[in-house]
Amino acid sequence: MKTKIHAAAGAVALLTVSAFWLSTVTVELLGDAAAITMVKTSVLAGMAVLIPAMIIAVASGFSLGKGWKNQVINTKKRRMRIVAANGLLVLLPSAIVLASWAQAGRFDAAFLGLQAVELVAGALNITLLSLNMRDGLSLRRKVVLGARSR
Repeated sequence: MKTKIHAAAGAVALLTVSAFWLSTVTVELLGDAAAITMVKTSVLAGMAVLIPAMIIAVASGFSLGKGWKNQVINTKKRRMRIVAANGLLVLLPSAIVLASWAQAGRFDAAFLGLQAVELVAGALNITLLSLNMRDGLSLRRKVVLGARSR
């Protein structure tokens, strides 16, 4: 059951970050100020989905990996530390500031610069979460086949 919870939470987290990123890129290329404001506000509201999903994925992942002596598990843990730091130190503060600036109609160079930083940080998290999902699926296949290494 813990494996299914971990997989579901990880998938929700990856899909949510990907949706934020794709929405941002699309609205920046095709949208007007009102659409950008709506997306920036929605991304901030979407943190109510993303943050619990990340917490559940991390907690269940560390619980599942406890006691394993496996390089794949260690790599997944390292990636998640980067994802968490990136999310807490870059993405969440950026979402708060960008939503505030968008609501105030401030679409200046600072907005665009911070938006660029947010897109790079988001792309990094999408990449790392995707790699963790790939490795998690690989571990699951090994467990199913009886090659679990502890």
